[in-house]
Amino acid sequence: MPTKPQLPERSSRAMEGPSALDGLLVIDFTRVVAGPACTQTLADFGAQVIKIENPDGGDDTRAYEHAEIGGESAAYLSLNRNKRGIALDLAVPEAREIALDLIRKADVVVENFSSGVMKKFGLDYDAVAPLNPRLVYCSISAYGRSGPFASRPGFDPITQAESGFMSLNGFADGPAVRTGPPIVDMATGMSACNAILLALLARDRLGRGQHVEVALFDVAMGMTGFYGMAYLINGENPGRFGNSPSGSPTVGVYEASDGPLYMACANDRLYRRLVVEVLNRPDLITDPQFASRKARSENKELLRAAIAEVFASDTLENWMAKMKLANIPVGYLRTVEEGFNAPEARERHRLSRIPHRTAEWVPNIEPPITMSLTAAIDPVAAPLLGEHTEDVLRSMLGYDERRIAEFTRKGVFGPGKPSTPV
Repeated sequence: MPTKPQLPERSSRAMEGPSALDGLLVIDFTRVVAGPACTQTLADFGAQVIKIENPDGGDDTRAYEHAEIGGESAAYLSLNRNKRGIALDLAVPEAREIALDLIRKADVVVENFSSGVMKKFGLDYDAVAPLNPRLVYCSISAYGRSGPFASRPGFDPITQAESGFMSLNGFADGPAVRTGPPIVDMATGMSACNAILLALLARDRLGRGQHVEVALFDVAMGMTGFYGMAYLINGENPGRFGNSPSGSPTVGVYEASDGPLYMACANDRLYRRLVVEVLNRPDLITDPQFASRKARSENKELLRAAIAEVFASDTLENWMAKMKLANIPVGYLRTVEEGFNAPEARERHRLSRIPHRTAEWVPNIEPPITMSLTAAIDPVAAPLLGEHTEDVLRSMLGYDERRIAEFTRKGVFGPGKPSTPV
Protein backbone atom coordinates (compact mmCIF):
# COMPACT_ATOMS: atom_id res chain seq x y z
CA MET A 1 0.00 0.00 0.00
CA PRO A 2 1.58 3.34 -1.02
CA THR A 3 2.26 5.89 1.69
CA LYS A 4 0.89 9.38 1.06
CA PRO A 5 3.43 12.14 1.64
CA GLN A 6 2.94 14.32 4.70
CA LEU A 7 2.57 17.91 3.54
CA PRO A 8 2.88 21.08 5.64
CA GLU A 9 0.17 23.71 5.70
CA ARG A 10 0.86 26.51 3.26
CA SER A 11 2.30 29.62 4.92
CA SER A 12 0.77 32.92 3.89
CA ARG A 13 2.72 35.54 1.98
CA ALA A 14 5.40 37.03 4.21
CA MET A 15 3.98 40.51 3.79
CA GLU A 16 0.91 41.99 2.20
CA GLY A 17 1.90 43.65 -0.99
CA PRO A 18 0.81 44.17 -4.58
CA SER A 19 0.55 41.27 -6.97
CA ALA A 20 1.87 41.57 -10.50
CA LEU A 21 -1.54 41.34 -12.19
CA ASP A 22 -3.80 43.10 -9.69
CA GLY A 23 -7.02 44.26 -11.37
CA LEU A 24 -6.64 42.11 -14.49
CA LEU A 25 -9.83 40.25 -15.44
CA VAL A 26 -9.42 37.06 -17.47
CA ILE A 27 -12.35 35.10 -18.90
CA ASP A 28 -11.16 31.54 -19.30
CA PHE A 29 -12.90 29.24 -21.81
CA THR A 30 -10.09 26.68 -21.73
CA ARG A 31 -9.94 23.06 -20.70
CA VAL A 32 -7.56 20.09 -20.56
CA VAL A 33 -3.89 21.20 -20.20
CA ALA A 34 -2.37 23.97 -22.34
CA GLY A 35 -5.07 26.59 -21.77
CA PRO A 36 -5.58 25.95 -18.05
CA ALA A 37 -1.79 25.97 -17.52
CA CYS A 38 -1.67 29.43 -19.10
CA THR A 39 -4.53 30.91 -17.10
CA GLN A 40 -3.34 29.33 -13.84
CA THR A 41 -0.09 31.31 -14.12
CA LEU A 42 -2.08 34.51 -14.64
CA ALA A 43 -4.22 33.63 -11.62
CA ASP A 44 -1.19 32.77 -9.47
CA PHE A 45 0.08 36.32 -9.88
CA GLY A 46 -3.11 38.16 -9.07
CA ALA A 47 -5.35 38.16 -12.14
CA GLN A 48 -9.01 37.43 -11.45
CA VAL A 49 -9.64 34.40 -13.65
CA ILE A 50 -13.24 33.32 -14.28
CA LYS A 51 -13.23 29.75 -15.57
CA ILE A 52 -16.30 28.94 -17.68
CA GLU A 53 -17.19 25.25 -17.93
CA ASN A 54 -19.94 23.22 -19.52
CA PRO A 55 -22.26 22.12 -16.69
CA ASP A 56 -22.35 18.62 -18.19
CA GLY A 57 -19.09 17.33 -16.69
CA GLY A 58 -17.00 20.47 -17.03
CA ASP A 59 -13.31 20.41 -17.89
CA ASP A 60 -12.24 17.07 -19.37
CA THR A 61 -9.49 16.75 -16.76
CA ARG A 62 -12.11 16.39 -14.02
CA ALA A 63 -12.54 12.80 -15.26
CA TYR A 64 -8.83 11.94 -15.58
CA GLU A 65 -7.93 8.90 -13.52
CA HIS A 66 -4.41 9.52 -12.16
CA ALA A 67 -5.74 10.07 -8.63
CA GLU A 68 -8.62 11.89 -6.96
CA ILE A 69 -9.36 13.59 -3.66
CA GLY A 70 -12.68 14.98 -2.51
CA GLY A 71 -14.21 14.05 -5.86
CA GLU A 72 -11.67 16.12 -7.81
CA SER A 73 -8.93 14.68 -10.04
CA ALA A 74 -5.22 15.29 -9.65
CA ALA A 75 -5.05 16.63 -13.21
CA TYR A 76 -7.82 19.18 -12.67
CA LEU A 77 -6.46 20.31 -9.29
CA SER A 78 -2.95 20.75 -10.73
CA LEU A 79 -4.07 23.15 -13.48
CA ASN A 80 -6.86 25.30 -12.05
CA ARG A 81 -5.64 26.84 -8.82
CA ASN A 82 -6.70 30.40 -7.90
CA LYS A 83 -9.59 30.52 -10.38
CA ARG A 84 -13.28 31.19 -9.82
CA GLY A 85 -15.51 28.69 -11.58
CA ILE A 86 -18.88 29.20 -13.23
CA ALA A 87 -20.99 26.74 -15.24
CA LEU A 88 -22.66 27.92 -18.45
CA ASP A 89 -24.30 25.88 -21.19
CA LEU A 90 -23.27 27.98 -24.18
CA ALA A 91 -25.84 26.20 -26.35
CA VAL A 92 -28.46 28.27 -24.46
CA PRO A 93 -28.75 31.85 -25.84
CA GLU A 94 -28.96 33.40 -22.37
CA ALA A 95 -25.69 31.71 -21.40
CA ARG A 96 -24.01 33.38 -24.35
CA GLU A 97 -25.45 36.71 -23.15
CA ILE A 98 -23.76 36.17 -19.80
CA ALA A 99 -20.49 35.29 -21.54
CA LEU A 100 -20.68 38.49 -23.60
CA ASP A 101 -21.39 40.57 -20.49
CA LEU A 102 -18.26 39.14 -18.89
CA ILE A 103 -16.17 39.70 -22.04
CA ARG A 104 -17.25 43.37 -22.15
CA LYS A 105 -15.58 43.83 -18.76
CA ALA A 106 -12.54 41.63 -19.44
CA ASP A 107 -8.93 42.46 -20.15
CA VAL A 108 -8.18 38.98 -21.52
CA VAL A 109 -10.10 36.09 -23.05
CA VAL A 110 -8.40 32.72 -23.47
CA GLU A 111 -9.96 29.85 -25.44
CA ASN A 112 -8.80 26.50 -26.77
CA PHE A 113 -11.96 25.07 -28.29
CA SER A 114 -11.87 23.22 -31.60
CA SER A 115 -11.81 25.50 -34.62
CA GLY A 116 -15.12 27.25 -35.26
CA VAL A 117 -16.70 26.65 -31.84
CA MET A 118 -16.29 30.20 -30.54
CA LYS A 119 -17.52 31.58 -33.87
CA LYS A 120 -20.58 29.33 -33.70
CA PHE A 121 -21.40 30.83 -30.31
CA GLY A 122 -20.74 34.40 -31.47
CA LEU A 123 -17.79 34.65 -29.08
CA ASP A 124 -14.87 34.70 -31.55
CA TYR A 125 -12.47 37.63 -31.69
CA ASP A 126 -14.09 39.34 -34.67
CA ALA A 127 -17.48 39.24 -32.92
CA VAL A 128 -16.34 40.53 -29.54
CA ALA A 129 -13.53 42.97 -30.41
CA PRO A 130 -15.97 45.78 -31.33
CA LEU A 131 -17.57 45.40 -27.87
CA ASN A 132 -14.21 45.74 -26.12
CA PRO A 133 -11.43 47.23 -28.30
CA ARG A 134 -8.85 46.88 -25.49
CA LEU A 135 -9.43 43.14 -25.21
CA VAL A 136 -6.49 40.75 -25.55
CA TYR A 137 -7.93 37.54 -27.01
CA CYS A 138 -5.74 34.44 -26.99
CA SER A 139 -6.54 31.34 -29.04
CA ILE A 140 -4.70 28.09 -28.34
CA SER A 141 -5.00 25.26 -30.86
CA ALA A 142 -3.09 22.35 -32.35
CA TYR A 143 -2.38 23.84 -35.80
CA GLY A 144 -3.54 27.47 -35.68
CA ARG A 145 -6.84 29.17 -36.40
CA SER A 146 -6.24 29.68 -40.14
CA GLY A 147 -4.82 27.69 -43.03
CA PRO A 148 -5.44 24.16 -44.29
CA PHE A 149 -4.95 22.47 -40.89
CA ALA A 150 -7.09 24.82 -38.77
CA SER A 151 -9.97 22.37 -38.45
CA ARG A 152 -7.77 19.38 -37.70
CA PRO A 153 -7.91 18.19 -34.07
CA GLY A 154 -4.62 17.51 -32.35
CA PHE A 155 -3.20 16.78 -28.94
CA ASP A 156 0.17 16.93 -27.23
CA PRO A 157 1.47 13.46 -28.25
CA ILE A 158 0.26 13.93 -31.84
CA THR A 159 2.23 17.16 -32.21
CA GLN A 160 5.22 15.57 -30.46
CA ALA A 161 5.09 12.87 -33.14
CA GLU A 162 4.44 15.05 -36.17
CA SER A 163 6.89 17.87 -35.43
CA GLY A 164 9.95 15.64 -35.13
CA PHE A 165 10.24 16.31 -31.40
CA MET A 166 9.37 12.72 -30.44
CA SER A 167 12.00 11.33 -32.81
CA LEU A 168 14.69 12.83 -30.55
CA ASN A 169 13.51 10.98 -27.42
CA GLY A 170 14.48 7.42 -26.57
CA PHE A 171 17.50 5.26 -27.30
CA ALA A 172 19.12 4.81 -30.69
CA ASP A 173 18.20 1.13 -30.86
CA GLY A 174 14.58 1.65 -29.81
CA PRO A 175 11.43 3.45 -30.97
CA ALA A 176 10.72 7.15 -30.56
CA VAL A 177 9.23 7.91 -27.13
CA ARG A 178 6.84 10.66 -26.07
CA THR A 179 7.65 12.47 -22.87
CA GLY A 180 5.80 11.24 -19.78
CA PRO A 181 4.30 14.58 -18.74
CA PRO A 182 2.59 16.47 -21.61
CA ILE A 183 5.57 18.74 -22.21
CA VAL A 184 4.24 20.36 -25.41
CA ASP A 185 0.96 21.24 -23.69
CA MET A 186 2.83 22.77 -20.75
CA ALA A 187 5.23 24.70 -22.98
CA THR A 188 2.30 25.91 -25.08
CA GLY A 189 0.63 27.17 -21.90
CA MET A 190 3.80 29.08 -21.02
CA SER A 191 4.02 30.50 -24.55
CA ALA A 192 0.38 31.58 -24.42
CA CYS A 193 0.98 33.31 -21.10
CA ASN A 194 3.97 35.13 -22.61
CA ALA A 195 1.90 36.12 -25.65
CA ILE A 196 -0.83 37.57 -23.43
CA LEU A 197 1.64 39.56 -21.34
CA LEU A 198 3.31 40.87 -24.51
CA ALA A 199 -0.08 41.96 -25.87
CA LEU A 200 -0.91 43.70 -22.57
CA LEU A 201 2.37 45.61 -22.72
CA ALA A 202 1.60 46.57 -26.33
CA ARG A 203 -1.89 47.68 -25.26
CA ASP A 204 -0.36 50.12 -22.80
CA ARG A 205 1.52 51.76 -25.69
CA LEU A 206 -0.99 51.40 -28.51
CA GLY A 207 -4.25 51.77 -26.59
CA ARG A 208 -5.88 48.70 -28.10
CA GLY A 209 -5.92 44.93 -27.68
CA GLN A 210 -5.29 42.25 -30.29
CA HIS A 211 -5.79 38.60 -31.17
CA VAL A 212 -2.84 36.35 -30.32
CA GLU A 213 -2.48 32.70 -31.27
CA VAL A 214 -0.32 29.85 -30.03
CA ALA A 215 -0.28 26.41 -31.68
CA LEU A 216 0.98 23.15 -30.17
CA PHE A 217 2.64 22.10 -33.43
CA ASP A 218 4.60 25.35 -33.64
CA VAL A 219 5.76 25.03 -30.04
CA ALA A 220 6.76 21.37 -30.53
CA MET A 221 8.80 22.30 -33.59
CA GLY A 222 10.50 25.12 -31.69
CA MET A 223 11.34 22.70 -28.89
CA THR A 224 13.55 20.65 -31.20
CA GLY A 225 15.95 23.51 -30.39
CA PHE A 226 19.53 23.29 -31.57
CA TYR A 227 18.90 19.81 -33.02
CA GLY A 228 16.34 21.29 -35.39
CA MET A 229 18.68 24.16 -36.20
CA ALA A 230 21.56 21.75 -36.87
CA TYR A 231 19.40 19.87 -39.38
CA LEU A 232 18.62 23.13 -41.20
CA ILE A 233 22.35 23.89 -41.37
CA ASN A 234 23.81 20.54 -42.39
CA GLY A 235 20.85 18.53 -43.68
CA GLU A 236 21.63 15.62 -41.36
CA ASN A 237 18.61 14.10 -39.64
CA PRO A 238 19.33 13.97 -35.89
CA GLY A 239 18.55 10.70 -34.16
CA ARG A 240 17.89 9.48 -30.66
CA PHE A 241 20.67 9.39 -28.12
CA GLY A 242 19.01 8.28 -24.88
CA ASN A 243 20.55 9.91 -21.82
CA SER A 244 23.82 10.91 -23.48
CA PRO A 245 23.39 13.64 -26.09
CA SER A 246 25.59 13.63 -29.17
CA GLY A 247 28.65 15.81 -28.73
CA SER A 248 28.71 15.21 -24.95
CA PRO A 249 30.20 11.73 -24.56
CA THR A 250 30.47 11.76 -20.76
CA VAL A 251 26.94 13.08 -20.08
CA GLY A 252 24.44 10.47 -18.90
CA VAL A 253 23.49 7.83 -16.38
CA TYR A 254 26.17 5.81 -14.60
CA GLU A 255 25.80 3.09 -11.99
CA ALA A 256 27.67 3.23 -8.70
CA SER A 257 27.94 -0.02 -6.78
CA ASP A 258 24.58 0.63 -5.10
CA GLY A 259 22.59 2.97 -7.34
CA PRO A 260 22.45 5.31 -10.36
CA LEU A 261 23.57 8.91 -10.80
CA TYR A 262 23.27 11.38 -13.67
CA MET A 263 26.34 13.37 -14.62
CA ALA A 264 26.49 16.39 -16.94
CA CYS A 265 30.19 16.82 -17.56
CA ALA A 266 29.96 18.60 -20.89
CA ASN A 267 33.12 20.67 -21.42
CA ASP A 268 36.91 20.21 -21.32
CA ARG A 269 37.38 21.98 -17.99
CA LEU A 270 34.84 19.78 -16.22
CA TYR A 271 36.09 16.64 -17.96
CA ARG A 272 39.65 17.25 -16.75
CA ARG A 273 38.47 17.72 -13.17
CA LEU A 274 36.36 14.57 -13.41
CA VAL A 275 39.05 12.20 -14.62
CA VAL A 276 41.92 13.66 -12.56
CA GLU A 277 40.34 14.77 -9.26
CA VAL A 278 37.39 12.37 -8.98
CA LEU A 279 38.09 9.20 -10.96
CA ASN A 280 41.88 9.26 -10.51
CA ARG A 281 42.31 8.28 -14.16
CA PRO A 282 44.64 10.90 -15.70
CA ASP A 283 45.21 8.49 -18.59
CA LEU A 284 41.72 9.39 -19.80
CA ILE A 285 43.07 12.83 -20.69
CA THR A 286 46.59 11.92 -21.82
CA ASP A 287 45.57 9.00 -24.05
CA PRO A 288 45.22 10.37 -27.64
CA GLN A 289 41.86 8.57 -27.91
CA PHE A 290 40.45 10.90 -25.23
CA ALA A 291 42.70 13.96 -25.36
CA SER A 292 40.21 16.24 -27.15
CA ARG A 293 36.45 16.60 -27.25
CA LYS A 294 36.42 15.45 -30.88
CA ALA A 295 38.48 12.36 -30.00
CA ARG A 296 36.24 11.56 -27.06
CA SER A 297 33.15 11.78 -29.28
CA GLU A 298 34.74 9.44 -31.81
CA ASN A 299 35.55 6.96 -29.04
CA LYS A 300 32.45 7.56 -26.98
CA GLU A 301 31.56 3.95 -26.18
CA LEU A 302 35.13 3.08 -25.16
CA LEU A 303 35.29 6.13 -22.90
CA ARG A 304 31.92 5.47 -21.30
CA ALA A 305 32.89 1.87 -20.58
CA ALA A 306 36.09 3.01 -18.84
CA ILE A 307 34.21 5.59 -16.73
CA ALA A 308 31.44 3.11 -15.90
CA GLU A 309 33.99 0.60 -14.64
CA VAL A 310 35.38 3.15 -12.18
CA PHE A 311 31.95 4.27 -10.95
CA ALA A 312 30.95 0.65 -10.30
CA SER A 313 33.85 0.29 -7.83
CA ASP A 314 32.42 2.55 -5.09
CA THR A 315 29.15 3.63 -3.50
CA LEU A 316 26.79 6.31 -4.74
CA GLU A 317 27.26 8.57 -1.71
CA ASN A 318 31.04 8.43 -1.95
CA TRP A 319 30.95 9.42 -5.61
CA MET A 320 28.41 12.19 -4.93
CA ALA A 321 30.64 13.63 -2.21
CA LYS A 322 33.74 13.54 -4.42
CA MET A 323 32.02 15.11 -7.40
CA LYS A 324 30.38 17.85 -5.35
CA LEU A 325 33.80 18.66 -3.85
CA ALA A 326 35.22 18.94 -7.37
CA ASN A 327 32.16 20.97 -8.47
CA ILE A 328 31.13 18.44 -11.12
CA PRO A 329 27.43 18.76 -12.10
CA VAL A 330 25.82 15.55 -10.83
CA GLY A 331 22.50 14.45 -9.41
CA TYR A 332 20.65 11.47 -8.02
CA LEU A 333 18.42 9.65 -10.49
CA ARG A 334 15.21 9.83 -8.45
CA THR A 335 11.69 8.55 -8.77
CA VAL A 336 8.83 11.05 -8.35
CA GLU A 337 8.47 9.86 -4.76
CA GLU A 338 12.16 10.41 -4.08
CA GLY A 339 12.22 13.78 -5.86
CA PHE A 340 9.20 15.10 -4.00
CA ASN A 341 10.66 14.01 -0.66
CA ALA A 342 14.18 15.28 -1.43
CA PRO A 343 15.80 18.13 0.52
CA GLU A 344 15.77 20.33 -2.60
CA ALA A 345 11.96 20.16 -2.63
CA ARG A 346 11.47 20.44 1.12
CA GLU A 347 14.00 23.16 1.88
CA ARG A 348 12.74 25.24 -1.03
CA HIS A 349 9.15 24.86 0.24
CA ARG A 350 7.85 23.61 -3.10
CA LEU A 351 5.06 21.48 -1.62
CA SER A 352 2.23 22.21 0.79
CA ARG A 353 -1.43 21.54 1.46
CA ILE A 354 -4.24 24.06 1.07
CA PRO A 355 -7.91 24.02 2.13
CA HIS A 356 -10.54 22.52 -0.14
CA ARG A 357 -14.31 22.60 0.03
CA THR A 358 -14.97 18.85 -0.25
CA ALA A 359 -11.61 17.27 0.61
CA GLU A 360 -10.64 19.43 3.61
CA TRP A 361 -7.09 19.64 2.19
CA VAL A 362 -5.52 19.12 -1.23
CA PRO A 363 -1.84 19.05 -2.20
CA ASN A 364 -0.27 22.15 -3.71
CA ILE A 365 2.84 22.53 -5.90
CA GLU A 366 4.16 26.08 -5.81
CA PRO A 367 4.52 28.15 -9.03
CA PRO A 368 8.09 27.96 -10.39
CA ILE A 369 8.47 31.77 -10.43
CA THR A 370 9.78 33.91 -7.58
CA MET A 371 9.29 37.68 -7.58
CA SER A 372 10.71 39.89 -4.85
CA LEU A 373 8.10 42.66 -4.97
CA THR A 374 4.99 41.06 -6.50
CA ALA A 375 4.99 37.53 -5.13
CA ALA A 376 2.45 34.90 -6.12
CA ILE A 377 -0.82 35.20 -4.23
CA ASP A 378 -1.78 32.78 -1.48
CA PRO A 379 -3.10 29.72 -3.32
CA VAL A 380 -6.76 28.78 -3.42
CA ALA A 381 -7.71 25.29 -4.57
CA ALA A 382 -9.31 24.76 -7.98
CA PRO A 383 -13.06 25.45 -7.93
CA LEU A 384 -15.80 22.85 -7.89
CA LEU A 385 -17.87 22.76 -11.07
CA GLY A 386 -19.92 25.97 -11.06
CA GLU A 387 -18.85 26.84 -7.52
CA HIS A 388 -18.84 30.62 -8.02
CA THR A 389 -21.58 31.00 -10.64
CA GLU A 390 -24.11 32.89 -8.55
CA ASP A 391 -21.49 35.02 -6.79
CA VAL A 392 -19.89 36.10 -10.10
CA LEU A 393 -23.26 36.97 -11.63
CA ARG A 394 -24.21 39.04 -8.60
CA SER A 395 -20.96 40.80 -7.74
CA MET A 396 -19.48 41.26 -11.20
CA LEU A 397 -22.51 41.66 -13.44
CA GLY A 398 -25.05 42.96 -10.95
CA TYR A 399 -27.70 40.33 -11.72
CA ASP A 400 -30.51 40.09 -9.18
CA GLU A 401 -32.31 37.04 -7.73
CA ARG A 402 -35.11 37.19 -10.22
CA ARG A 403 -32.82 37.22 -13.21
CA ILE A 404 -30.63 34.40 -11.87
CA ALA A 405 -33.74 32.32 -11.15
CA GLU A 406 -34.93 32.89 -14.71
CA PHE A 407 -31.57 31.75 -16.07
CA THR A 408 -31.78 28.64 -13.91
CA ARG A 409 -35.26 27.89 -15.23
CA LYS A 410 -34.00 28.16 -18.84
CA GLY A 411 -31.15 25.70 -18.23
CA VAL A 412 -28.33 28.23 -18.55
CA PHE A 413 -26.43 26.45 -15.77
CA GLY A 414 -27.38 22.96 -16.92
CA PRO A 415 -30.68 21.06 -16.97
CA GLY A 416 -32.26 21.02 -13.56
CA LYS A 417 -29.17 22.44 -11.86
CA PRO A 418 -28.98 25.36 -9.45
CA SER A 419 -26.48 28.07 -10.24
CA THR A 420 -24.23 27.14 -7.34
CA PRO A 421 -23.46 23.62 -6.07
CA VAL A 422 -25.09 22.72 -2.81
